[in-house]
Amino acid sequence: MRRLFYVFAFLDAISLIFLGMQLWQISSDFSEIILLSEKISSVLMFPMFALIAYCVYAQIKLKKIAAVLYYVQFPFRLYLWIFSIGFISLIPEAVGLFEDKWFGITLKTCIMFEFIRLYLTIRNYKKLTTC
Repeated sequence: MRRLFYVFAFLDAISLIFLGMQLWQISSDFSEIILLSEKISSVLMFPMFALIAYCVYAQIKLKKIAAVLYYVQFPFRLYLWIFSIGFISLIPEAVGLFEDKWFGITLKTCIMFEFIRLYLTIRNYKKLTTC
């Protein structure tokens, strides 16, 4: 069970790297964003970065607050497309497959794994006795 939380923390740390790159671009190009929905999602990414960073720490320390924060983050993760294994959506680009069909497949895979992670988090944090 502890290894699972360490794996979740590692996956979140990887997603923090990619999210940090996005935040850097958002902060430099924020004035060019026109649509209100894009501005809202751009602003929401900054507190999400902080929440995910704290969750990584809490998961490594095996604190139950990590589960609570993950439950709070879950709908925002889906809205903002911040997935634990979101880096797999970059694999087609890395191997030179720039076809549009791969993005849909990898996005659906990421969403499916995020729901699996939610289930595993609920199930395993119930067993965790430390606070």
